[in-house]
Amino acid sequence: GKDMIRNIIQIDREKCNGCGLCASACQEGAIGMEDGKAVLLKEDYCDGLGNCLPVCPTGAITIEKREAAAFDEEAVKQNMEKQKTKSQELCGCPGSMARSLKPIYGEEPLKGDKAADLKEGGELSSWPVQIRLVPVTAPYFRNADLLVAADCTAFAYADFHRRFIRGRITLIGCPKLDEGDYSEKLTEILKRNEIRSVTIIRMEVPCCGGLEAAVKTAVQNSGKFLPWHTVIISPDGRILSE
Repeated sequence: GKDMIRNIIQIDREKCNGCGLCASACQEGAIGMEDGKAVLLKEDYCDGLGNCLPVCPTGAITIEKREAAAFDEEAVKQNMEKQKTKSQELCGCPGSMARSLKPIYGEEPLKGDKAADLKEGGELSSWPVQIRLVPVTAPYFRNADLLVAADCTAFAYADFHRRFIRGRITLIGCPKLDEGDYSEKLTEILKRNEIRSVTIIRMEVPCCGGLEAAVKTAVQNSGKFLPWHTVIISPDGRILSE
């Protein structure tokens, strides 16, 4: 399109933490991930409305007025059709590509020797598990019972897989270690997917309250009525309340 003075987004590379939320929020496919950072792929795909702004956890995106190619709705349509056929991967890192590991609903329980063989296998049904890495619209979120766990909990509680991970889609994080606030990304996950319930598992230590607070905020901000409950685990591996 012709150049004109108009609103267009600008991404601050320094501030960008590579979470990919903006790329999934942009309905026009104007933002992509390159070398672990968000970039504006084509000026004429950006409508300047800033759908991407509220989801950015680090404030790396601003809207500026400058000379830029005119927004081209037709080009966007064609591009999005192309992207649909070539299923879009939000994150350039192969280790964090969203994948389902095993069916978790409606599966016949195994008996006898088969069950014994499976003792070695874990209950994890999706990857990645880090809140920071998971794509907002990963396919396994559909009708999922969500488990949001402080990452220490699985180390403290011996039977974590069978007791908590089984039948749920797992997300982990540590509010003390990670920059930014989980609630924004969790809100997006709850908003865009049909989540059935949320279980929060946290340690008894005070800083773990941040995880619980982020989930509660996300449930409120999602505007959905979702059943949720919290389980608290002590460092010596006891369930203190559930």
